[in-house]
Amino acid sequence: MDEEVIPILRVEDAAAAIEWYARLGFIQQWEHRFEPGFPVFAEVARGHVRLFLSEHEGDARPDTLVYLRVTDIGAVAAEFGARPEEAPWGREFELRDPDGNRLRIGSTGE
Repeated sequence: MDEEVIPILRVEDAAAAIEWYARLGFIQQWEHRFEPGFPVFAEVARGHVRLFLSEHEGDARPDTLVYLRVTDIGAVAAEFGARPEEAPWGREFELRDPDGNRLRIGSTGE
């Protein structure tokens, strides 16, 4: 197994967040809760990119910023009605998930 960093994003409703992240091409890998009715902790993945989504209040702060570099920025932007802007390092745009977490989507190609 390779070493990796997996950001944890705080969400109020994991099911709704998983649905929203599916629009970015993420697929739910698993979810855990200690007992029925307890907060959900879930993983979503897009290829080798992984995010943890947590309903646990102490796991992460709202308004977190994650930079996601993709190869299909045009398709991702179209899914959200966004327009990538040119920057010296490539094209990018920013989204907010339903819980206020910020995702800066960027690409050096396409």
